[in-house]
This record gives sequence, C-alpha cells and structure tokens, in this order.
Amino acid sequence: MDRSSLSSFSASNPDAASSPAVSRALVRGTLAAALSLSLLLGVSSAVFASQNGSHKGGAAKNQAKIMPVTAASDHARSLYEKGMDDYERLYLERCNDDWRAAVKEDPNLALAWAWIAFNSRDTAEVSAAREKAKMLLPKITPGEQLMVQWIVKVQEGDYLGGIAAMNDMLAMYPKDRRLLYLAGNWLMGENGDDQALHLFQKALALNKNDAPALNDLAYLYARQRNFPQAFAAMDRYTQLFPGEPNPNDSYGELLRMAGNFDGSLAHYRAALKIDPTFVTSQLGIADTYALMGNQEQARIEYDKAITQAHNEADRIDYMMQKALTYVRDGNLAEADKLFDASAEKAHKEGLDLQESAAHQRMSEYQADDASALHHLESAEKALSCRSDLPVIDSNQQLARILRLRAIRADHAGNVELAAKSLKQLETMASTSRDLVVQSSYHGAAGALLAAKGKYDEAISHLEEDQDDPFSLELLSKAYNEAGASDKMHAVEAKLRGTNVPTIEQALVVPAARSRKPETI
Repeated sequence: MDRSSLSSFSASNPDAASSPAVSRALVRGTLAAALSLSLLLGVSSAVFASQNGSHKGGAAKNQAKIMPVTAASDHARSLYEKGMDDYERLYLERCNDDWRAAVKEDPNLALAWAWIAFNSRDTAEVSAAREKAKMLLPKITPGEQLMVQWIVKVQEGDYLGGIAAMNDMLAMYPKDRRLLYLAGNWLMGENGDDQALHLFQKALALNKNDAPALNDLAYLYARQRNFPQAFAAMDRYTQLFPGEPNPNDSYGELLRMAGNFDGSLAHYRAALKIDPTFVTSQLGIADTYALMGNQEQARIEYDKAITQAHNEADRIDYMMQKALTYVRDGNLAEADKLFDASAEKAHKEGLDLQESAAHQRMSEYQADDASALHHLESAEKALSCRSDLPVIDSNQQLARILRLRAIRADHAGNVELAAKSLKQLETMASTSRDLVVQSSYHGAAGALLAAKGKYDEAISHLEEDQDDPFSLELLSKAYNEAGASDKMHAVEAKLRGTNVPTIEQALVVPAARSRKPETI
C-alpha cells in the first residue's frame, strides 16, 4: 500500500483507488523532473535559490539537517515521532492515535495537530485540528511553520501558497529525508509523479535504504508500467521490513496492476498472516477477486473488510466497493440499493464526501441521463451540508461532478446545461493549479468535442487525462479518426492493461478487452 493511493489531504479522496495508477486522472508528464512543482508554476524560487546558496533560509545558511519538533516534553515528542514512524509504515489509523496521544500530552504540539488534520478521515476532527495548528503558528520554529502552512493552505484551497510553503520547507532542510519523503508522497497523491521521483531520488541519495522512499518509488515505476524496476525496488523494500505487513501489501498491489492476480492474492494473504488487522490487505484481496471477475467471492471478502474497518469513512468506502461488484455483474438494482445505503450511512455519520461520492458513482452507470443528472444533483448537494469539509476536497469532488454533468447533459441534448457546467469547470481550472480540477476539465472538454466529431481538437484535451478509462477510450477513437494508428494501439494497450478497482475501470475496460483488435 502507498498512502498517496488512498487519499490526498485527509477527509478522504472519495475517488482514490487502492492502486496509485488511478488516484484520479491528473495531468502529469509535462513538468521537468529536475525541478519542483511550485518552481515550475512560478510560485516559489526557494528551491532554486537554495541550490545556489542564495536563499536566506537555504542549505548554505542552515546548520541543522533535521527539522526540529517543538514539544513541551520528550514524551510528547516521542509520541509524535512514533506517529510519523507508523505513518511511514502505513499504519494509517494507528498513527492518528499516536498523534492524538501526543496532543493530549502536550496540547501545544502544533505538528501533531497538523498531521491529524492531514490524515484523519473525520472531517470535524480535521477542521478542529487544522484550526489548532494555525493558532499555534507563533509558538513554533520557522521550519515547522512552513510545514503547518503547507498542510493548512492546501486544505483551505490556497494550492499555490501551500506548495510554496512546502518548497521553502524543503529548501530550509534539504537533507531531512523524512521531509523529502512526505513531500514526495503528497505529490504522488496529486499525481505530480516527476516531482515526486526527484524527491525520492534525493532521499535515497542520503540513504540508499530509505524504505518508505523505496516503496513509493516502486509505485512510481508501476504507474509508468515499468514493472521490472517496480519489482526491483519492491524487493529492496521487502528486505528492509521483513516483519511488516505493508511490503507484502504493496507487492500484492503492484502484481495486481501487472495482471498477476494469483501472485497478488498470495502477497495480500502473507501480509494478513503477519498482521491480521492490516485491513487494507483484506480490501486488496476483495478488490483483486473483483478484477478477476469473481464477484461472489469478492463480496465475501468485502464483508470481512467492512467488519474490520478502523473508522466509518473507511467502512463506507468498502461498502461502495462491494456495491461496485453488482455493477460488474450487471445487477444494477442491487448496486443501487448498496450505494443508497452507503449514502444514507455517510449522511448519518456526517461524512459529506462519502455521501457525495456514492451519488457520483451511481450516476456513472445509470442508463437514463435524467437519473444520472439527478444523482449528480444529490452529489453536489451533499457537499454543502456542512462547512468543515476541506476546500481542496470539496473543489476536487465538485470538479468530478461538473465533468460528469457536462457529459451527461450533452448526451441528453441539454446543450445549455452542458455548456454551463463546462464553463464553470473551465473557470475553476483557470484559477486553480489543482491537478484533479485540471484533469476533470480536460476530460470533459475532450469528451464534448469528441461527441461533436471534432477529434483533432479533442485529442489535445484527452491527452491531458490519460489515467481515466473513459478518456483513454475516447482518445483511442480520436487517434483512429486522425489516422494515428501507432498512438491508437499504444492507448488501447494501456486501456486494456488497466487493473484498478474503480467504477471507471469496471464500466470501460472489460468491454474494451472484449473487442476484436480489427474493430478498434
């Protein structure tokens, strides 16, 4: 498992697939790997300056290699550090408990509050922890302030400000391998893969046996479908943590991405043998059976994961994965029942993002456009129920809703609603560097152009959304219409080789695999 594949910035990314290959179709590959994201976006010169020794807070001026942690006692600090260690080992609920214990011991431990805000799936807790971290900013060191600002600004919708703070933090402590890992791991969640690769390489240059960096590096190679290098990195990671469940969990996921389902199941079971409570491996078994086409067994395994879930947000996510098995089976009535139950439970628990996601996913398999649009309306309404949802999560989910609404409205002949939805999405994309928003816009724009037969224009948009199966399918058709057969076959290979447990994969990939090559 890789943390970035589960969510980005707390409160859960409802679209985040277990496999980081999906993580929500984001634009990448156009940014130079040798530079950080914010430098390329023109929002911070800190990293470049520090590399030349000219930044006042950079490596040339900074004597400390590791960012300090301001705490009232050694015990409080040790609890915080244990949380960071558990986070790196992918014990994603246990680390929350560590940080909660840390702030109980020291209510002024700002970094622990910040990481609770980052990682908790309870939106009320996220909001309260974020406010506490902000309040404590004057009491901590400059480096810690930058870490808190990175987390807070991104959650509150100041994406560029957050990235600038992250880069300045890295410039202040260029040899802190944990900071390099944390930033790279977050960038993976945003699909800033080239930038993440650069940071992991720096971490591994400091310590060739940096296990968390090796884990994420393996996922980056797998996203590129470079499985030999992915497995080589994973072998090294496994050797470093032989008694931990996550190496086997990660290996299982990468093997599944490569299409080796039997090998995947074996590794997930090995992880559970090491730690029967490592529920993501139980989920991995269920997801793998679903991708294998054994939906009945998948539902049995999902029920185990639902029972073992560490929090209600996870439980609802697992319920929605189980609902997806009925979509794969073509039993849409049963899928509706379970997605409805997921939405109702999410509403009762105050989990707006999960409630919205349930309706969003229901919209995707509806045959009737009016029904789909109704679910999208419910999905958007869920986002406005409470005010404590992080802005980044709300904006990303709204972008997904607008994308689907534009496409469905266009298909229904509601040109006005389609144009309005696309315009709203375009406005969001023009004022945000959030790559989920960017890819949602390009996916919608490309789909509407393709529907009009404007394939040449559609291609430039669809090429910016190449992690989404719907966009890949349209891009294949667009390349075919444009006579670009080599590109078409490359896209088809990528589409057919997509093994991720998402609704988009379920609705597109099996059908693509069933087509005869000569009909493509």
